[in-house]
Amino acid sequence: MGRSRDISRDTCTRSLQSGELVLTVIHVQSVGVRRRIPLHLVERKKMVNGPSSSTETNHCSISSTTSSLREAGIAVRPKVWKPQVVQTLHPTSNRYMDDVGSLGALFPLTWPIPSPTTHKHLLQLSDLSREEDLQRNAGSFRHWWTAITSTKDAIVAQQKKANPASPYVDKTLGMLSTPEARLGLQKLVYLYESALACFPTSFKLWKAYLQMRCLYVLGKSTKPKRAGGRKKLAEMREALEDELETAETWDSGLDGVIGWEEWKALVATFERAITWLPTMPRLWLMYFTLFQHPQCPAQLSHTHARRTFDRALRTLPPSLHSRIWTIYLLWSEAKGGSTTARVYRRYLAIDPSITERYAAILLSPDNPQPRPLEAAKLLLGLARKAAKGKYVSPEGKSPYQLLGEWLDVVQQYSEDVGMDLKEASSDLPSSSRVKEGERGEQSSKQLLAQKGKMGPLMRMAAPPQPVEEKESYDEEVDPTSSRKMNVEKIVREDGLEVYKDQAGRLWAGLATYWSKRGEFDKAKETFESGISSVLTVRDFTQVFDAYTEFLESLNTALMSALESPEDEETAAETEADLDVQMQAFEALIDRRPFLVNDVLLRRNPHDVQEWEKRIALWGDNDEKVAETYTRALETISPKKSSANFHRLYINFAKFYEEGGTTGQSEPDLASARKLLEKATKVNFRLVDELAEVWIEWAELEIRRDNYDEAIRVMQRAAYVPKDSKINYHDQSLPVQARLFKSLKLWSFYVDLEESIGTVETTKNVYDKILELRIANAQIIVNYATFLEDNQYFEESFKVYERGVELFNYPISFEIWNIYLSKFVKRYGGSKLERTRDLFEQALEKCPQKSCKPLFLMYAKLEEDFGLAKRAMAIYERAVGVVADQDKFEMFTIYIAKVTENYGLPATRPIFERALEVLPDKQTARMCLRFASMERKLGEIDRARAIYAHASQFCDPRLYPDFWKEWNQFEVETGSEDTFKEYLRIKRSVQSQYNTEASFLTAHALGGQKDAQATSAPAPGDAMAEAEKQATKGPSFVRATTTVSKPVETNGDHEMDEDAPNTGDGNDEEIRMSDDEE
Repeated sequence: MGRSRDISRDTCTRSLQSGELVLTVIHVQSVGVRRRIPLHLVERKKMVNGPSSSTETNHCSISSTTSSLREAGIAVRPKVWKPQVVQTLHPTSNRYMDDVGSLGALFPLTWPIPSPTTHKHLLQLSDLSREEDLQRNAGSFRHWWTAITSTKDAIVAQQKKANPASPYVDKTLGMLSTPEARLGLQKLVYLYESALACFPTSFKLWKAYLQMRCLYVLGKSTKPKRAGGRKKLAEMREALEDELETAETWDSGLDGVIGWEEWKALVATFERAITWLPTMPRLWLMYFTLFQHPQCPAQLSHTHARRTFDRALRTLPPSLHSRIWTIYLLWSEAKGGSTTARVYRRYLAIDPSITERYAAILLSPDNPQPRPLEAAKLLLGLARKAAKGKYVSPEGKSPYQLLGEWLDVVQQYSEDVGMDLKEASSDLPSSSRVKEGERGEQSSKQLLAQKGKMGPLMRMAAPPQPVEEKESYDEEVDPTSSRKMNVEKIVREDGLEVYKDQAGRLWAGLATYWSKRGEFDKAKETFESGISSVLTVRDFTQVFDAYTEFLESLNTALMSALESPEDEETAAETEADLDVQMQAFEALIDRRPFLVNDVLLRRNPHDVQEWEKRIALWGDNDEKVAETYTRALETISPKKSSANFHRLYINFAKFYEEGGTTGQSEPDLASARKLLEKATKVNFRLVDELAEVWIEWAELEIRRDNYDEAIRVMQRAAYVPKDSKINYHDQSLPVQARLFKSLKLWSFYVDLEESIGTVETTKNVYDKILELRIANAQIIVNYATFLEDNQYFEESFKVYERGVELFNYPISFEIWNIYLSKFVKRYGGSKLERTRDLFEQALEKCPQKSCKPLFLMYAKLEEDFGLAKRAMAIYERAVGVVADQDKFEMFTIYIAKVTENYGLPATRPIFERALEVLPDKQTARMCLRFASMERKLGEIDRARAIYAHASQFCDPRLYPDFWKEWNQFEVETGSEDTFKEYLRIKRSVQSQYNTEASFLTAHALGGQKDAQATSAPAPGDAMAEAEKQATKGPSFVRATTTVSKPVETNGDHEMDEDAPNTGDGNDEEIRMSDDEE
């Protein structure tokens, strides 16, 4: 006993360490000593002492269970204790009873609690030793657990040998379909109850007992395995989804009607367990599985289940409530109806994160009693909270998407959610009065805050924070209110005023709502309001498409009504309505381009291009065209307009000038001039726009042959104020103040003077342009050309000189080029010194990249009209001044001119200077020309030296032409020693360039040539290939003075015969006989 008490004390200690609450076990007072007595001993004692001695004990053992069942709402019929043995059907009977009455007679099996005194087949002779051992060690938990385990194994083995029951019995009774299973249940219940009498606070014992009882009553359960562990503190939405994925299923179970007594006994057992261990959440969760079983009796699965969930929430700490709510919510979803609504409302009061899920449940097709009004109010409340930033959708929906879902609900359940037209119309004024009252309250609060020194209420013990105002009650978002919603007011206030750039969906939804309620006139009015107020083409398309579908559906319905009319009068009315609807539909289709244009103009009323498109839409309707022009000019702000605002004034003036769009009306020149006069006073964004208005006015007068009037118009436009030092680009000044510096205006003015004016007036205009310093190079050239055409040559040259003073290079270069060519053409060599001075002036500040044409023109002048010596001096000066990219060409021209005048020998110093000045790439080319010149003069050694000098700049892989020419030179004029020297130099240069960078460069440049090769040898030794390429060349080269003995002919033949056998021959290899070695 001492050991068993130690074990019990250890068990209680472990339970306390694990945070569980252990209640005091039941003790039986006997002779003043507190000790634990097994239940079967108590039963045996009852039989010995009789009823008078056991009444109190029996009452104590049953009273707690009875009171728990009555609290749970289960009717319990009191039973009077009788001393005689209860007469029950033998549990091991082999009789199969298939009718309901005989199956129901088998139950209850576990109430009253089975004992050897009431169930004589509960113990056998083989169980006596176990009973004696348990009586001796009643306080040892290990002995009880061993006895329970061994008994359970024996029962399982016995059930496997039992004969199967009929299908009907097996389906109805589940695990209790065989007599062996029923007897095994009673044996296990007897042992567990006896053990619990000694250890009533043992969680392990209660859990095993309840699992055993659930197995027999509920059947075998299957639960999918979870991938990964359970998330800690997961959101309720995720918790519900996980619980649904891992929901428990049962193969079979005890029928709730036939086995009602056994179900009730199981519930009583759970009630006793949570009475002893009320803070153990696992026991509560096991208890809740009863209510999710498909065979659970209705008396337990509804009211009793809801009260049990509520008791669990009251009993367990708040940290465990999420586990209870998960099952509670899923249970309520399964029950549906008002149960779901009441449970969800309670949970949403503390956690609104699953409001969207609740709204979906309320509208689910599986819900027999949908609640669209409540769902709509919930969604509207979420949309408003999300718009204020007080709610974030778990599914990532925006406030607009939530409002769109609310609108979908309104459209689908228009009759259930929204008010009718009359009630909605009467509700609008009251809502406006409420708004005005709220505004008055806000203004009064603001006045009080301004009068008070401290302003709004603030906390003084912490950093100042404004007091949060509580939200006022809003019946529109109260799901418990039965008042319907004013859909139009909500759409306008919460939708159209907030989401102005996404209004198409809202207008279409509102109109569809009215159409589904049968308010067709109101629907048309809503559609018209929508297409006349949206700001984007996308929204317009949505509203317009919905509008056309609505009209098409009306026409289809009217056509269907015409097919089967009730009487002739009704048919006539329907036909008239159909004609009206068809005309409205056609008018809507015809209005579409104008409606789209209206949308774009509402989006940007200052868009000139859209106004022009609208004018084009009216076609030949002159009245509408004039009206549209007038509206456009009144609407558009010059500073905000898009490009070409002035074109509206110009086109409008042409409209009057041409007599309308068709030209059939009389031209109204007075209106056109009046309009252009008005346009000249408009402060356009750009000066050129105002200049074009004046130019167009002058052209109008020219078209009407009023040339003098055109000149007067341009004189007005080009009037120069006294203060002419105004900055043309000063945007703070109006365009009228900067117009006199517009080059476009002056260019047209001077062209007009050239066409219809005199030379003097034209010269005056050109001089005015030059005085204002707004002329460009083209103006200078035009002015000079004009004077030249009128035989004012000297004045034209003065204009050129004024032009080169106004502009710097490179603009002045073009003026100098024209000026010098004109001057030379005019005077030739008659004014040579003046011409030379002009060239010197032009070259004085000319940059290197532009002076080449001037030097060539200067040298040409000296060749034609001056001295050759001066021409050569100019060339000599040019080769040192021009840019590097022009020096080679300049040296070429210089050498050609010197050769022409002084002969080839005189070019030698020029070549030498060129080799010093030119870049490396151009030096090689110049060396080839230098060497060619020396060969012409017979200077072979000098030519060879030039080739050797140039070789240092020529990579054999990049400049094969140079080496080929040198090779040909040595073949033609060299000897064996000179050829060997050539080969040595070539190998030296090739090794010099045989670096990684140069090799890659050569490979990149030579890749194109390699691709064109017909065949290429396999890659081998790099040095061998380089040697092979370096030694390529013609065969033996005869020398005229160094060779003392000729080569034998037969030796040459032997070399030729052996050549094919050695693979690819080397054309540049020097073949010598043995005598020459």
